[in-house]
Amino acid sequence: MCLIHVAYIFVCLTLILYFFITYSKGKTPRRPGPKKASNIEKDPVGVYCRIRPLGAEDEECCVEMISSSTIQLHAPDGLKANRNGEYKETQYSFKKVFGINTTQMELFEDVAKPLIEDLIHCKNGLLFTYGVTGSGKTFTMTGSPGEGGLLPRCLDMLFNSIDPVQAKRFVFKPDDKNGMEIQGQVDALLERQKRDSQQSVPRTPSSRLKADPECADMISSEEACKSENVDEDCCYSVFVSYIEVYNNYIYDLLEDAPFDPIRPKPPQSKILREDQNHNMYVAGCTEVEVKSTEEAFGVFWKGQKKRRIANTQLNRESSRSHSVFTVKLAQAPLDADGDHILQDKNQVNVSQLCLVDLAGSERTSRTRAEGSRLREAGNINQSLMTLRTCMEVLRENQMCGTNKMVPYRDSKVTHLFKNYFDGEGKVRMIVCVNPKADDYDETMLVMRFAEMTQEVEVARPVDRTICALAAGRRHRNRAFRDELSRRLEEQGGPSNAYDPALLNQLMESIPAMPRCELVDPADDQTLPRLIDVLERRHRVRQMLAEQFNKTGTSPFSTQLNAKEMLLHDQRSKLSEKEKFIINQRTELERLEKKSQTLEYKVDILQKTTNMYEHDKRSLQHELETREQRLQRELSERRRMEQQMHGMVTDTKLKWEKECERRVNAKQLEMQNKLWVKDEKLKQLKAIVTESKKPERPSRQRDHGTGQKRSASPSPLHTAPPVHPTHRRSHSAGGEKWVDHKPASNLDLDTVMQPIIPNAIKVSTPNEKALSKCHKYVLRHQELASDGEIETKLIKGNVFKTRGGGQAVQFTDIETLTQECPTARYSICSSTTGCDISMCPLNLYGN
Repeated sequence: MCLIHVAYIFVCLTLILYFFITYSKGKTPRRPGPKKASNIEKDPVGVYCRIRPLGAEDEECCVEMISSSTIQLHAPDGLKANRNGEYKETQYSFKKVFGINTTQMELFEDVAKPLIEDLIHCKNGLLFTYGVTGSGKTFTMTGSPGEGGLLPRCLDMLFNSIDPVQAKRFVFKPDDKNGMEIQGQVDALLERQKRDSQQSVPRTPSSRLKADPECADMISSEEACKSENVDEDCCYSVFVSYIEVYNNYIYDLLEDAPFDPIRPKPPQSKILREDQNHNMYVAGCTEVEVKSTEEAFGVFWKGQKKRRIANTQLNRESSRSHSVFTVKLAQAPLDADGDHILQDKNQVNVSQLCLVDLAGSERTSRTRAEGSRLREAGNINQSLMTLRTCMEVLRENQMCGTNKMVPYRDSKVTHLFKNYFDGEGKVRMIVCVNPKADDYDETMLVMRFAEMTQEVEVARPVDRTICALAAGRRHRNRAFRDELSRRLEEQGGPSNAYDPALLNQLMESIPAMPRCELVDPADDQTLPRLIDVLERRHRVRQMLAEQFNKTGTSPFSTQLNAKEMLLHDQRSKLSEKEKFIINQRTELERLEKKSQTLEYKVDILQKTTNMYEHDKRSLQHELETREQRLQRELSERRRMEQQMHGMVTDTKLKWEKECERRVNAKQLEMQNKLWVKDEKLKQLKAIVTESKKPERPSRQRDHGTGQKRSASPSPLHTAPPVHPTHRRSHSAGGEKWVDHKPASNLDLDTVMQPIIPNAIKVSTPNEKALSKCHKYVLRHQELASDGEIETKLIKGNVFKTRGGGQAVQFTDIETLTQECPTARYSICSSTTGCDISMCPLNLYGN
């Protein structure tokens, strides 16, 4: 009884002292914020390297682990031969290098475990994997059954550490502004009841994680770890969120959007905002409160199913987006009794750990990406290039003392994590390396970026005080209950009368302490309210003391003896039942684990099948597109062939006509020349014959007909008749002509050409040329009715005018035409009875 009064007096004195200290200062004590000192301590970015095993034993390796912190790159033999051996072996150093035999547990112990310790102590952290496609980034972050990665191990350690001091659901509630609020017990209870009524299935571990791999399959019980430095005077609650950055847009992977099978809507992108502390966050992102490792990993797997992956030439399941899994830990101190959370938002501390799986950089020449895959690869490479640029600018500002602006806003990834590089937590990077020779060029670029990143320093986060009240409240409350139970046992009362559940129920009836902050000297309500609450708490404690006295003095010993005999018999029966239940439970757990493993495999197969179906549809669409393109090309080729065939036929006919015309004209010209020669020879022969043998008639061959004929007698002194050469016009006379030939005329290249001697050829008539000539001719060309070009010679006389000028009077028009005969003259029908010796084409006789 005296112990209760002592505890009560101690609590009252503590509250009164706290009240007077607050009133004397005149303001509410707040959590001290981080002070900006001139000499801020900084730590370099922790960069680690992990080498994955080769895919095949016969592959050439280009990475060699020299020591626990150094690797060496040497160029492949083919690359050395192609580039004249200019490549040298280069070495790169890291904080630590993990070889091909490193386990997931060893990697977690060195890299991620300190970040969980910092998370529990209100410090933020950023851990991301970086490397080329197929280097093992997703395996390092997520892992596989039996080999859990960093993410499930971080969740397991966090919940193992805070499990005894977790708050009930909906006590902490996100305020949608990157902060947390504290709800009262009634509001939290109403929210829990509303959530339970909305669930259609019971909340059991097997139903909650149905179709999701159990976290126990990822991490064995021997590898479980926990933090020992957890403040028992605080209550904790864990919230998780999962987003992806795809094509420089942010999407929430945990958002439950209604599905419309008729007109499905694409997911809506999210935007980045800045809270009141100048920290960046994703507005409208879903934050799920989780209470166990299995539940948290189930939420992660739910979002993982929505993440965008695709099949490329380098990786069967290549990530096409950057994924960010955020673990947010909210913690708040307990009140002076150690029973309830302080209803003060300013006392809430929120820390977060971001686990980032960056998409791999890739060269399109190797992946042979096209269409959407090419656009995805371009956006991935652009965001990684922005990350490199930010690191380079940060290093230059720190080493050279410059003040260049860091281009965080050029990419959503760098913009989201700008606070970490400005000193809001630790930053660690795991560089994953594939040692095969094909990735040598990309691996060298990754090594250079990692070497440069190690030179960037990030401000060390400042420790934050959780609460100014005295520590050990929960421990003292537990000790009080143990002491109370011990005294009841000593007095002969039942030890189970004050078990923890009953004691909690009695203690919850004690009213909570109200806010006792005085900000106004004229406040006359706070003190009466405080006095009223203290009086009620005193009455409740008196009732507890009376109940304790009654229970302790009642005769329970006789009842206990009778009950012990009954309990002994029941315990023997229960032991047998417990063995049976344990066996059944073991078998049930084995079957559940087997069922979950099979469901996980089915899910993977379904995912692979969907991916194959998508590839099949893409290939079918591409095949149909190429077939349509081929059909169009074939039809276009046939059309071109028909068009070219028509053009060739027309050109052939045209040239055949032209050749026939030219041949006929040449034949006529040669025939005319031959006729003139024959006439001259006949005349010469007649003269010679008449002069030598006037008395004998001579017979000569008619060259025109090819038959012999008798020469008619003629006198000696009379010359044989001479046929004068035919002249087309007077233009061949001795007059002087002005030959006006416009420059636009075409040379037809015919046998008969208008040749004018003593002519002055001009393209434009002028007075000087007209004054020297008597005749004028103009060559005019136009198109005849049959489509051939027709040349007209317009002739005239030149005479002087009274004014001293020159005038032309047109007197005659000659027309020169050419046409293609419809049939060759060389083809003579036998039915006409034409004598071949009389044919005009028989130029040389028989």
